[in-house]
This record gives sequence, C-alpha cells and structure tokens, in this order.
Amino acid sequence: QVQLVESGGGLVQAGGSLRLSCAASGRTFSRNAMGWFRQAPGKEREFVAGIDWSRTIIYYANSVKGRFTISRDNAENTAYLQMNNLKPEDTAVYYCTAAENGWSVPTTPSGCRYWGQGTQVTVSS
Repeated sequence: QVQLVESGGGLVQAGGSLRLSCAASGRTFSRNAMGWFRQAPGKEREFVAGIDWSRTIIYYANSVKGRFTISRDNAENTAYLQMNNLKPEDTAVYYCTAAENGWSVPTTPSGCRYWGQGTQVTVSS
C-alpha cells in the first residue's frame, strides 16, 4: 500500500511558476513509477507527466512539454512537478499517482494503482 499527499498548489498569474510535491509513504517508494494527472472542471482527468523508478524513462503531455519538469527523490520518498510559464488553461486539480511497479510509467488512469487527494492550481490571466 502507498499513501500519497500532494502539496504546493495555489493561485498564480499567467507566466508564473509553481512546484508541486508528492510525499509518499507505505511500501518502498522506489518500487513505484510515478505520475501527475490533472482534471479541470467539466473535463476528464488527463495525463501530465510520468517517471519510472530509475528516472530514465520520462513522459510529458504535449501541452506541458518544455514548461513542466517531473522529478523524484527516492531517498526522500518524494516526487515533484516543476511548472513554469503557467497558462490559464493549466488551471485544474493536480493529482499525484503511483503505478503498481517501478517501470510502467502511468500515462492513463487505468495504469495508476494509487492516487493522492489532489491539489488545486489556479492560473489567472
């Protein structure tokens, strides 16, 4: 079992930056590939970024490529999402997620075994 707790969301102006953190507890964090998803009001939950246990396989949604950076610190049991040059369309609840194993980077909700409670990110124009 893995418990995930996100933090770092908030209100920011367009062009600004935020860094989301996802603190994991439970089974060994390094055994799980991690991902970030987001869900805007009235829209389906969508993939944002994902990373495997070794940090060698990283995927990004086209909409955030070049602006967002996913990373992880296995010693600290924490995953991060650095978000730069934020746009109003990035406004959503952001969820941290973990896969069942370390190498299957979750890019769809069905690939996610564990979920955090979410943190709100609001970007004003």
